Amino acid sequence: MGKLDGKVTIITGGSGGIGRAAAKMFAAEGSRIILVDVDGDALQGIVAEIGAEQAASVLANVSDGEQTQTYVAAAVEKFGGVDIALLNAGIEGKIMPIAEYPEYLFDKVMAVNVRGVFLGLKYVMPAMRSRGGGNIVITSSTAGIRGSSGMSAYITSKHAVIGLMRTAALEGAEDNIRVNTVNPAPIDTRMMASIEEQKGLPTGDRSNRPLAQHMPLQRYGEADEVARLMLFLGGNDSSFCTGGVYMVDGGVSAGAV
Repeated sequence: MGKLDGKVTIITGGSGGIGRAAAKMFAAEGSRIILVDVDGDALQGIVAEIGAEQAASVLANVSDGEQTQTYVAAAVEKFGGVDIALLNAGIEGKIMPIAEYPEYLFDKVMAVNVRGVFLGLKYVMPAMRSRGGGNIVITSSTAGIRGSSGMSAYITSKHAVIGLMRTAALEGAEDNIRVNTVNPAPIDTRMMASIEEQKGLPTGDRSNRPLAQHMPLQRYGEADEVARLMLFLGGNDSSFCTGGVYMVDGGVSAGAV
């Protein structure tokens, strides 16, 4: 018997490293899954791994209101409702000083990372209310509690979703909707490889990741380690947890100002 038997989970950013890991883990615990992303081929591959009877995919831009309503409606139509939502979609943008940062790119990062979460909350919460409650997990970052030179858009977006989470947690409490963030440090995914490349750091040798030298545990996290925290927050084991900022960061935040 799985921890999530009978539950329906929406995962945005479903084709990325954390989204894929969470999809597999939640499915193994009995949840049916709606995967959302803009990479249709990758989504189909994950659905094939899990099985079409338990998973489905929706091609959607999370920053678009109509497309957000479409993925929520797909969960209701195919599996009967929404019990858990992992609002996980995000992009890193570019690394450059504020004075040089393109306005269009700042807006794009904010659209995906912040507007995408806002729209997810806006349309998922009513669907959960009709089911008697639910759990929402928003992917923030250690970037949500600290600064980093050259990453103004990403840093801003990850601070912002913590504010959205706290507001949603207060608004959702009377409807038994719990809302929390997970805040990963560097995780060994495509996004981290992109950041390393932009910083001019070597990416080929996984045993020698320069940014890991500044982390207490001296390594990057794995996507499964984030997914396990999402599983805790998405299930009944976290029944008294809402409005929280949960670090999965190898000790990085212990030294944050």
